[in-house]
Amino acid sequence: MEALTGGEPMGEGRKFRRPAMLDPRVAEEIPGDMDPALRSEIAHDTANALVSRARATASSDPALVDRLLRLVETEGIEILAAMWSASAADTLPGALWRLYLLREWTRHDSRLADRYRLGTARAEVDEVVAGVAAPPGLVELRDLADAVLSGVFTGDLDIALNRAAAFCRIVSIGTALDADLMDSPAAATEATRHAGVLTTTAEDLERAARRWRAGTLD
Repeated sequence: MEALTGGEPMGEGRKFRRPAMLDPRVAEEIPGDMDPALRSEIAHDTANALVSRARATASSDPALVDRLLRLVETEGIEILAAMWSASAADTLPGALWRLYLLREWTRHDSRLADRYRLGTARAEVDEVVAGVAAPPGLVELRDLADAVLSGVFTGDLDIALNRAAAFCRIVSIGTALDADLMDSPAAATEATRHAGVLTTTAEDLERAARRWRAGTLD
């Protein structure tokens, strides 16, 4: 996922760069000098508004939240992804940021399908999915993320997050196996590191799912 952002791995508490595909016109709508506390509050407000499909009643800056949500309808999710990108992993905007990165990653990583197949062949699926009905494939993961990020997902968010986590764990296994097959030590080291990032991302999503079930994911 860091290949999409050009930044650090997706561990908890990291700061992330804006998505590379953010249109400059849209980026101008995000106040660059906004107070970090207000920016964080708006990230939470917009995430909650998107998931609930309600227009925000936040006390922070409801007019700005409403403007950002309307921009999503006309410009795409990138505008909110930029707002969510600095959020901690165990928050709703942090979880949505990771879903956004996963969706973009499935569109751009040419080795992903092969690594998913490797991981599926090796993984103990029951252990990997931890109660999830079935781990999603590439298309299913992308469709799931699309539904959540467009505000039309009608299922249980914790199940969606756990399914995304299962996807990460399977690809992590496949990436580690792929590293073992590589002739280049540098490439193998990078693949092994990326497998670790995927495992961390799975843990982040699983923790977010638990907090959603407990009613504490905000």
